[in-house]
Amino acid sequence: MMHKPLSRGLHPRPTVRWRLTLLYSVLFVACGAALLAITYYLFERFAFEPPDRIVGPDGRTIAQLAKVPTVIDAQRAIGLHRLQVYSGIALGIMAIVSVVLGWLVAGRVLAPLRTITATAERISEENLHERLAMSGPRDELRLLADTIDRLLERLEAAFDAQRRFIANASHELRTPLGMMRTTLDVAIAKPGGVPPQMRELDAELRLDLDHCDRLLESFLALARAQNGRVFPRDQVALELLITDALGARAGQIATKRLAVETHVSPVEVAGSPTLLARMVENVVENAVRHNQPDGAIKLTLAPLGGHHAQLTVDSSGPVLDPSAVAELTQPFRRLGQDRVGSQTGHGLGLSIVAAVAAAHDGRLELQARSEGGLRVRITLPGPAPQPLAGATG
Repeated sequence: MMHKPLSRGLHPRPTVRWRLTLLYSVLFVACGAALLAITYYLFERFAFEPPDRIVGPDGRTIAQLAKVPTVIDAQRAIGLHRLQVYSGIALGIMAIVSVVLGWLVAGRVLAPLRTITATAERISEENLHERLAMSGPRDELRLLADTIDRLLERLEAAFDAQRRFIANASHELRTPLGMMRTTLDVAIAKPGGVPPQMRELDAELRLDLDHCDRLLESFLALARAQNGRVFPRDQVALELLITDALGARAGQIATKRLAVETHVSPVEVAGSPTLLARMVENVVENAVRHNQPDGAIKLTLAPLGGHHAQLTVDSSGPVLDPSAVAELTQPFRRLGQDRVGSQTGHGLGLSIVAAVAAAHDGRLELQARSEGGLRVRITLPGPAPQPLAGATG
């Protein structure tokens, strides 16, 4: 089974640089072969053509040559054979030289493209303010870089407008929601009392208002996390946040008869306590809400090498499509009938988790479990693990 890596090593990837090198080499060898063919033809045709007569110093004809001597024919044959051999050797050497020069020239030509590619890969949603700003003559590569810069400007403006809209809309909607609650309080508090149908309607409206409040809070948390500015950062004990999140959902866990298993080590990370608490709450809430009755939840918090912390949450549930799991980090994305038909969720939980992790220089990984359910893994940078009180295990 070792022949596959060797085969890949012998056959380089068909990159643009390799294609340009091959093109340069073929053109050079073809031109060299044509040049040698023309030289050979001229050499064969004219190099050994004998004179018709030999003229002396005084201009008189010494001898008249009726035909080419045999010695000249022999020299001609030897010269043409040597010309063929030496031309073949020279063409082979120049073919090798052309490959090397073609590789170097192709690299020099594609250097600006590599710069554009590396910069474009580095630029993401968090640093859309960066630009290629390529200098030099206004050739095709410069025009491409300027086009990408203008595209980045439009993307940055679009992302900023989206974040401002989310934040502003969340703040502005608080006022009408508060007025609706006040109206309900006034209607229910009438001295003469209200009929039972009115109280049932009041309860339903308040449930809808609570759902709107949770949605607005999620919008605000998402906007704050996407801004990427969570300073000042404090030392936050993640295991305490996990304990609080599980305690707040003890009733839901008992109702679904979920078996909760925790393996939590005392770990601190640097960040915003509010956003990190919301991140842990959303992960635990997602594991509880989208779990199946008599299911299981396993939470693992452990330090990693290089001063990192990793939180892993495994939850049981239906089998999910592995190719579609990554879409759960997008706002309002859900999977499965349970998620689509849920009236308690709004599809922002894991998108907030991804935004908070990115704002803390961490990452979120989602994986569909083969036995069903979802695995959520969050990796965050932090100081070396320190013993803390109140750790659960």
